[in-house]
Amino acid sequence: MRLLIVEDDVLLGDALATGLRQRGHAVDGFGDGAQADVALAGAAFDAVVLDLGLPRGDGMMWLRRWRERGLTLPLLILTARDGIEQRIEGLDAGADDYLVKPITIDELAARLRALVRRSAGQAQASWQHGALAYDPAAKVVRWRGAQVDLTGRELALLEAFLSQPQRVLSKAHLLDKLYDWSGAEPESNTLEVHIHHLRRKIDPNIVRTVRGVGYALGSCEVAS
Repeated sequence: MRLLIVEDDVLLGDALATGLRQRGHAVDGFGDGAQADVALAGAAFDAVVLDLGLPRGDGMMWLRRWRERGLTLPLLILTARDGIEQRIEGLDAGADDYLVKPITIDELAARLRALVRRSAGQAQASWQHGALAYDPAAKVVRWRGAQVDLTGRELALLEAFLSQPQRVLSKAHLLDKLYDWSGAEPESNTLEVHIHHLRRKIDPNIVRTVRGVGYALGSCEVAS
């Protein structure tokens, strides 16, 4: 997943980003809503973690603004404000979940997985596509019952395809899912290398190329 963290506490924001990256996610963090607003226009994020006590505009203001603008991606409020009225206000304003600090990184990661899964119309905790099964919590992939060892980038790429199985995804969109702005610019053939590895490790038909457009999840026969 590509995640956006909006948190003005630098130490906490860095800790959250590090923990989520260690769990295989691409993460970008910003200290106020204005910076996050620009980021949302420039990358295909899967979910937002939003603090409420932000400089240059309260988090609730940005939440309402984004929802009024039509932004539909999952948004989780993570704040020290623990009053029941504040929880209700946040959820009614368009937040998909509301958590009170402190929280473990494992719970945050699980909540985000659930939000993204529901937004993709996936009710089950694991993803199934023909003979392919993927458990995003355990980061385990099975092809025809046998476990397949994938790198973190390969897992993220597979998850991007499974979350939108009917769509053709552009190269730019897929790179957005794999790389945040904290690292070096990926090489021009990076995506093709990851796709080659998925085809070699799982099945040649797991990803299909749509010439001139991008890539899509291929059809996989059901395990017998």
